[in-house]
Amino acid sequence: MPELLIEGGTVVTQNADREVIRDGAVAIEGDRIIAVGTTADLNDRYDPDRRLDASGTAVIPGLVNPHTHVSDILLRGSCGTDRGLYDWLFNVKQPGIARMTAEEHELAAALYCAEALSAGVTTFVENDAEMLLGETDAMTAKFDAYEAAGLRSIYARGIRDLPVDDDFQGLVDRVAGRDPSVEHPDQERYVEPLEDWLEELARLHDDYHGSADGRHEIWVAPVVIEGMTDEGLREAYRFAAARDVMTTIHTAEAPGQAEGWLSPVEHLRNVGSLGEHALLAHCVHIDERDVRLLGETDTRVAHNIASNMALGNGFAPVGAMRSHGVTVGLGTDNAILSDTVNPLADLRLAAMAHKGHHTDPGVLPAEAALDMVTIEAARSMRKGEELGSLEAGKRADVVVLDLDLPHLTPVPDAVNAVVYQTLGSEVETVLCDGEVVVEGGVPTGVTEAYPDLHARATAAAERIVEASGIAEGER
Repeated sequence: MPELLIEGGTVVTQNADREVIRDGAVAIEGDRIIAVGTTADLNDRYDPDRRLDASGTAVIPGLVNPHTHVSDILLRGSCGTDRGLYDWLFNVKQPGIARMTAEEHELAAALYCAEALSAGVTTFVENDAEMLLGETDAMTAKFDAYEAAGLRSIYARGIRDLPVDDDFQGLVDRVAGRDPSVEHPDQERYVEPLEDWLEELARLHDDYHGSADGRHEIWVAPVVIEGMTDEGLREAYRFAAARDVMTTIHTAEAPGQAEGWLSPVEHLRNVGSLGEHALLAHCVHIDERDVRLLGETDTRVAHNIASNMALGNGFAPVGAMRSHGVTVGLGTDNAILSDTVNPLADLRLAAMAHKGHHTDPGVLPAEAALDMVTIEAARSMRKGEELGSLEAGKRADVVVLDLDLPHLTPVPDAVNAVVYQTLGSEVETVLCDGEVVVEGGVPTGVTEAYPDLHARATAAAERIVEASGIAEGER
C-alpha cells in the first residue's frame, strides 16, 4: 500500500515513450515509485496513507546535474565579469578557495543545496578541483551539509599529479599580472604523487561511499588532462572501474586545450580513459573524429552551456554528439560563472542558444533539452535504471512545479512550458528517495540545520574576498 499519492497534476514521466499524463498521479512507497498513471486509475487501485494535491502543477522527475562546483558559490558577484578561463581560474577561483576554512566550505555546501533543491535538483555531481590532499575536515563538513539537505550528492575528488613546468608557471605568472593585489596560490600545492591520491581516494570510498542512507557517493576527478600524467589518467579510470563508479574530467573546454597533434579525446582514448566509467565535462573544442570516438566508447558528456558562454569558450557540438549516440547531460558548472545552480534556467538557454549558434531551429528540441536534465543526465552518470524518469521501480525523486502563474498560462504543452517558460522559482515540493526535502518552496532540511544561513554565508563571502585580495582586484 503506498505511503503517498501525488495526484491531479500533469505528470511528465520521461519514460521511454515520453508519456505525459494529464490529471495524472504517482504512487510512492518507501524510497520507490510503485505506480504511475491517471488519478482515477490509481485512486481505484490504492488507498494511500497520505495524498498530495498536485492540481495546477507539473509533476516531473527530480532534476540531475552532472557537473557542478560547490565551494565557489561564496565568490558569486565578487569577481567582476568579462574574464577568460585562466584569468577567472588563477585570479578569482583559486585565490578565493585557497582562503576558505572548513566551516566556510560547509556554509557553501549548505547554500548550494538550498538553491539547488529550490530549483528541483535531487542529484548532483560535484567536481572538487581545488581541495588539497588531506583536507578531510573541509570535505566531511561538506558531506554533513549534503546529508542534512537530504539530496543525492556525488563527490568527485579532484586529483592532479603532474609537476608544474616552466611553461605552465610562466602562463600562470602572466595571467596573474592582471591582478597583482590578489594572493595567488602556488600551483605546486595542488600537485601530489599519484600513490598518495589513490590512498586517500580508497579511504574516502571506504568511509563515505554509500553514506547518507546510500545517497552519497565518491568518484575520482582528474582535474584537467594538462595536469595529469598518463599513468595518473590510466589509474584514475582503473580506480573508478574497479569500484563501479566514474571518473569525471574537464576536457577541451577552451581553445588552447585542443591545440596540438593529438586531441584531448584521442589522448584519453590512448591512455585507456574513455568508456562507460568516463564522464567528460565540456567537450567544446572537439571535432567529428572526437565525437565518433565518444560514441564508439560509450563515453558520456556533461554540457555546460552557461559557463561556456560566460567565459567566451564557444558551443559544444551537442547536435553532433546526439547524432552519434553520445549521452549528454546538462550541467550548471560554477555558480560564479552562470550565476545560478538552476537547471531550469539553463534549459531555455541551451535550447535557444544552440538554435541560434547552429542556425537550425530543430537542433535541440524541447524534449531533448528536458532529457538533458532528467533521463539523459541520469544515464550520463550510469544511473538511468534508478533516476531520471517517473516509472514504477525507480527512486522516488519527484518535483512538483506550480503552473498556475501568468508566465505559464496557458499550458497546452507541459514539456514546452517547462523548457521555455519556467524560471526555477515555480518549485513547490521536492522528494528525494521518497522523503520531502522541499515543502512550500522551502528546503526543509537545510533550513532546519542552518537557520541563519544567508547571514552566515554573506559574512563568510565578505571575509574570503578580503583575505584573498579579490576585493582589490581589477573589475
